[in-house]
Amino acid sequence: MTSIDIGPNTTGLPGIAVLEDIVGALLTFGLIAAVAGIALSSIAWAVGSHSSNPHVAGRGKSGVLVSSGAAMLVGAASTLVTFFSHAGAGVR
Repeated sequence: MTSIDIGPNTTGLPGIAVLEDIVGALLTFGLIAAVAGIALSSIAWAVGSHSSNPHVAGRGKSGVLVSSGAAMLVGAASTLVTFFSHAGAGVR
């Protein structure tokens, strides 16, 4: 039985460098949005806590956690994709 072994090709199509720049800019945008989410959620958490409004405080806490998780995923995106790509390439 013949084995087919095809890997990623970074020179196969024109514009791959531009696409890498676009993805890098999207990662930067995602991190900036996560920082804004943490800041706004922290403000909501503080306002809810000081005004004895548990609903707003709870939403602020959730926002901080979600924004922190988003920042972690955006920061680890390349590593995650590389890990799963290598894991998938090792399947025989």
